[in-house]
Amino acid sequence: MTGSVTQFRETIPCAYSVSAFLAEKYDYLHGFGSYHESEAVKGALPVGATSPQKPAYGLYAEKFSGTAFTAPRGENLQSWLYRILPSAAHKPFEPIKRLSNTSFSQPLHHIPNQLRWDPFNTNVNADWTDSLHLICSAGNPCMKQGLGILIYAAGKSMETNEAFSSADGDFLIVPQQGVLDIQTELGRLLVRPREICVIPRGTRYRVSLPDGSVRGYILELYQGHFQLPELGPIGSQGLANSRDFQIPVADYTADAETEWHHITKFNGEFFTAKHNHTPFDVVAWHGTYYPYKYDLGRYNTIGTVSYDHPDPSIFTVLTAPSDHQGTAIADFVIFPPRWLVAEDTFRPPEFHRNTMSEFMGLIDGIYDGKERGFSPAGASLHNIMSGHGPDAEVHEKASNEDLKPVKVGDGSMAFMFESCFMMGVTDWGLHECKKVQPDYSDNAWGALKSSFDLAVDRKTEERLVY
Repeated sequence: MTGSVTQFRETIPCAYSVSAFLAEKYDYLHGFGSYHESEAVKGALPVGATSPQKPAYGLYAEKFSGTAFTAPRGENLQSWLYRILPSAAHKPFEPIKRLSNTSFSQPLHHIPNQLRWDPFNTNVNADWTDSLHLICSAGNPCMKQGLGILIYAAGKSMETNEAFSSADGDFLIVPQQGVLDIQTELGRLLVRPREICVIPRGTRYRVSLPDGSVRGYILELYQGHFQLPELGPIGSQGLANSRDFQIPVADYTADAETEWHHITKFNGEFFTAKHNHTPFDVVAWHGTYYPYKYDLGRYNTIGTVSYDHPDPSIFTVLTAPSDHQGTAIADFVIFPPRWLVAEDTFRPPEFHRNTMSEFMGLIDGIYDGKERGFSPAGASLHNIMSGHGPDAEVHEKASNEDLKPVKVGDGSMAFMFESCFMMGVTDWGLHECKKVQPDYSDNAWGALKSSFDLAVDRKTEERLVY
């Protein structure tokens, strides 16, 4: 028996549309950070209270907390779930071995070298949980500090009686290939390439693959939660607008007979527990703690209309701020199709060294700062203070091109996970995956040549006096 409020609806066409992928089949609520409520059966939500003595239809009330009860009102993330059986009803968790047999607690290598990876392979025998690999991280999920960066590359759906969750942090999922049909406790999400989704810490969900193999990137946020960046002088709208974020509606299954297996990631290790009921039995819910998705094609890009190249922070979709204003635990930044019109300006990203670590991925197309060697499903890491910038051939081309208005990134989408932390790379990311490009630095910048001319005309020097 199932119950839901859904209808078929395609995403509105936009500059970077997802319409080339599997058609949308779920309905959603709208509004980032809003207080939402949804019921799959009319009358399942209590009125004027959260925990009545006897909830409607014999349901159990369960509070789902993403922050401390006493967190400030503007930061407080809590939802009330009205479910057929409470989530506490399960057998004890037992540690399990994963298909990859790779521990998320392996040692980290902190190195200053620039790193770039070729596209990661899909494992056709792996489902969602077995395909997760940690590339690099900083901090400690046990202390709720820092973040981890993962890739997934799965070839089959999770079993029909399996669910997964992470107690370590929020999953920001960036699909590169294939469609994710995600059944969560609070409802269903269809997530396609050129969309992203966030699954909050502790949320139980199941991933099926309706369109074949999948591959993509994940930022697991151990510390805090994602927010929309402040707009400051931009004004009241622009970048990612709140109304474009989509939240699932209540969708439940009534099954108290099948044996279910709940797999959880807990301080980097995997455990499983048996349930005699489905975890997807939430008939109604209300609150501020829920999964959501966002279509990157709806991003309203802001840029210069005069001169100079703006910092990449101008392309921030979501941010997780630290306790130091303006410094992020993690920023999710995209480089979407956009017009470049700056006059007398070197238009690609400039050479720079950054106090923030930059992990980049490519969903599709060609990134305008790296025309060779940076491929869809690949990645790069420029750790704290590691110098980087456009490849030599990109620099040569951009230094001499006719500066007409030009649109870059048509059919392309690159992104960046940026963090104030120094990232340590796992053994899997550095060696076992066998995807690290050994000659990245030389291939990218080895052809750069000095054009500095000491024979400067003295008359020319006089122009420098202001």
